[in-house]
Amino acid sequence: MKLRSLLTLSLVSLLIISCAKEVNGAGNNVDTKSQENLVVQSTESQQIATKTGNFVSGEHTTQGTASITTKNGKSFLNLDQSFKTSNMGPDLVVILHRSDNVIGSTKPPAYPLKKGDYVILGRLQKFNGAQSYAIPSNINLADYKSAAIWCRKFNATFGAAKLSNS
Repeated sequence: MKLRSLLTLSLVSLLIISCAKEVNGAGNNVDTKSQENLVVQSTESQQIATKTGNFVSGEHTTQGTASITTKNGKSFLNLDQSFKTSNMGPDLVVILHRSDNVIGSTKPPAYPLKKGDYVILGRLQKFNGAQSYAIPSNINLADYKSAAIWCRKFNATFGAAKLSNS
Protein backbone atom coordinates (compact mmCIF):
# COMPACT_ATOMS: atom_id res chain seq x y z
CA MET A 1 0.00 0.00 0.00
CA LYS A 2 2.81 2.40 0.87
CA LEU A 3 4.59 1.63 -2.37
CA ARG A 4 1.46 2.29 -4.37
CA SER A 5 0.90 5.69 -2.65
CA LEU A 6 4.52 6.64 -3.19
CA LEU A 7 4.35 5.66 -6.85
CA THR A 8 1.12 7.62 -7.37
CA LEU A 9 2.56 10.69 -5.65
CA SER A 10 5.71 10.49 -7.81
CA LEU A 11 3.67 10.27 -11.02
CA VAL A 12 1.47 13.23 -10.03
CA SER A 13 4.54 15.30 -9.15
CA LEU A 14 6.19 14.44 -12.46
CA LEU A 15 3.04 15.35 -14.35
CA ILE A 16 2.72 18.72 -12.56
CA ILE A 17 6.38 19.62 -13.17
CA SER A 18 6.19 18.78 -16.88
CA CYS A 19 2.96 20.81 -17.31
CA ALA A 20 4.47 23.79 -15.52
CA LYS A 21 7.48 23.75 -17.86
CA GLU A 22 5.19 23.63 -20.92
CA VAL A 23 3.11 26.62 -19.83
CA ASN A 24 6.17 28.57 -18.81
CA GLY A 25 8.09 27.77 -22.00
CA ALA A 26 5.28 27.97 -24.55
CA GLY A 27 3.08 30.71 -23.17
CA ASN A 28 5.65 32.90 -21.41
CA ASN A 29 2.94 33.80 -18.90
CA VAL A 30 5.41 34.68 -16.15
CA ASP A 31 7.55 36.90 -18.38
CA THR A 32 4.54 38.80 -19.76
CA LYS A 33 3.22 39.49 -16.28
CA SER A 34 6.66 40.69 -15.13
CA GLN A 35 6.88 43.05 -18.11
CA GLU A 36 3.41 44.46 -17.35
CA ASN A 37 4.41 45.09 -13.73
CA LEU A 38 7.62 46.77 -14.86
CA VAL A 39 5.70 49.12 -17.17
CA VAL A 40 3.25 50.04 -14.41
CA GLN A 41 6.07 50.69 -11.93
CA SER A 42 7.97 52.76 -14.49
CA THR A 43 4.92 54.90 -15.25
CA GLU A 44 4.16 55.45 -11.58
CA SER A 45 7.69 56.57 -10.74
CA GLN A 46 7.82 59.26 -13.44
CA GLN A 47 7.52 62.85 -12.28
CA ILE A 48 4.91 64.82 -14.17
CA ALA A 49 5.14 68.63 -13.99
CA THR A 50 1.69 70.18 -13.71
CA LYS A 51 2.49 73.86 -13.03
CA THR A 52 5.62 75.99 -13.43
CA GLY A 53 6.68 79.60 -12.99
CA ASN A 54 9.70 81.90 -12.73
CA PHE A 55 10.51 83.82 -9.57
CA VAL A 56 10.09 87.60 -9.45
CA SER A 57 12.04 89.50 -6.79
CA GLY A 58 10.30 91.17 -3.86
CA GLU A 59 12.10 92.26 -0.66
CA HIS A 60 15.33 90.64 -1.95
CA THR A 61 16.59 89.37 -5.29
CA THR A 62 15.15 85.94 -5.97
CA GLN A 63 15.50 83.98 -9.20
CA GLY A 64 14.94 80.54 -10.68
CA THR A 65 11.98 78.35 -11.49
CA ALA A 66 9.39 76.67 -9.29
CA SER A 67 7.34 73.72 -10.46
CA ILE A 68 4.72 71.44 -9.01
CA THR A 69 5.21 67.80 -9.91
CA THR A 70 3.31 64.65 -9.11
CA LYS A 71 5.11 61.38 -8.44
CA ASN A 72 3.44 58.17 -7.27
CA GLY A 73 0.28 60.15 -6.49
CA LYS A 74 2.08 62.69 -4.28
CA SER A 75 2.65 66.36 -5.15
CA PHE A 76 5.88 68.30 -4.65
CA LEU A 77 7.01 71.88 -5.11
CA ASN A 78 10.45 71.84 -6.71
CA LEU A 79 12.90 74.71 -6.98
CA ASP A 80 15.30 74.21 -9.87
CA GLN A 81 19.11 74.29 -9.95
CA SER A 82 19.10 78.00 -10.93
CA PHE A 83 17.09 78.98 -7.81
CA LYS A 84 18.78 81.66 -5.70
CA THR A 85 17.63 84.05 -2.98
CA SER A 86 19.16 86.23 -0.28
CA ASN A 87 20.46 84.79 2.98
CA MET A 88 19.32 87.92 4.86
CA GLY A 89 16.20 86.35 6.41
CA PRO A 90 16.18 84.74 9.83
CA ASP A 91 13.07 82.59 9.28
CA LEU A 92 12.64 81.83 5.58
CA VAL A 93 9.90 79.43 4.55
CA VAL A 94 8.54 78.15 1.25
CA ILE A 95 4.83 78.76 0.77
CA LEU A 96 2.00 78.32 -1.69
CA HIS A 97 -0.10 81.49 -2.06
CA ARG A 98 -3.64 82.01 -3.33
CA SER A 99 -2.78 85.08 -5.46
CA ASP A 100 -1.33 84.79 -8.95
CA ASN A 101 0.49 88.11 -8.40
CA VAL A 102 1.92 88.05 -4.87
CA ILE A 103 4.48 90.83 -5.43
CA GLY A 104 2.12 93.08 -7.41
CA SER A 105 -0.72 92.72 -4.92
CA THR A 106 1.36 93.61 -1.83
CA LYS A 107 3.20 96.77 -0.81
CA PRO A 108 6.96 97.35 -0.96
CA PRO A 109 9.41 97.22 0.60
CA ALA A 110 8.41 94.12 2.61
CA TYR A 111 5.50 92.81 0.48
CA PRO A 112 3.68 91.57 3.61
CA LEU A 113 1.20 88.68 3.43
CA LYS A 114 -2.19 88.21 5.10
CA LYS A 115 -2.98 85.14 7.18
CA GLY A 116 -5.16 82.65 5.37
CA ASP A 117 -3.78 83.55 1.92
CA TYR A 118 -0.97 80.99 2.05
CA VAL A 119 0.10 77.58 3.29
CA ILE A 120 3.63 76.90 4.56
CA LEU A 121 5.35 73.88 2.98
CA GLY A 122 8.51 74.03 5.09
CA ARG A 123 11.65 75.92 6.03
CA LEU A 124 13.84 76.95 3.11
CA GLN A 125 16.44 74.16 2.88
CA LYS A 126 19.17 76.27 1.26
CA PHE A 127 19.57 79.69 -0.35
CA ASN A 128 20.40 78.35 -3.81
CA GLY A 129 20.13 75.24 -5.91
CA ALA A 130 17.62 72.47 -6.47
CA GLN A 131 15.34 71.45 -3.62
CA SER A 132 11.97 69.82 -3.14
CA TYR A 133 9.05 70.27 -0.73
CA ALA A 134 6.21 67.79 -0.20
CA ILE A 135 2.73 69.25 -0.57
CA PRO A 136 0.27 67.78 1.95
CA SER A 137 -2.45 65.68 0.32
CA ASN A 138 -5.21 67.78 1.92
CA ILE A 139 -4.12 70.87 -0.08
CA ASN A 140 -6.29 71.66 -3.10
CA LEU A 141 -3.69 72.84 -5.62
CA ALA A 142 -6.37 74.64 -7.65
CA ASP A 143 -6.67 77.14 -4.74
CA TYR A 144 -2.99 78.16 -4.90
CA LYS A 145 -1.58 80.09 -7.84
CA SER A 146 1.94 81.03 -6.68
CA ALA A 147 4.95 79.77 -4.78
CA ALA A 148 6.93 82.20 -2.65
CA ILE A 149 9.93 82.56 -0.37
CA TRP A 150 8.71 84.34 2.75
CA CYS A 151 10.38 85.61 5.93
CA ARG A 152 7.88 84.60 8.61
CA LYS A 153 9.51 86.65 11.39
CA PHE A 154 9.32 90.00 9.56
CA ASN A 155 6.41 89.18 7.20
CA ALA A 156 8.57 89.95 4.16
CA THR A 157 8.22 88.22 0.79
CA PHE A 158 11.64 87.71 -0.78
CA GLY A 159 10.24 86.55 -4.13
CA ALA A 160 7.33 84.76 -5.76
CA ALA A 161 6.64 82.67 -8.85
CA LYS A 162 3.24 82.59 -10.56
CA LEU A 163 2.45 78.94 -11.26
CA SER A 164 0.80 78.28 -14.62
CA ASN A 165 -0.29 74.98 -16.16
CA SER A 166 2.51 73.29 -18.07
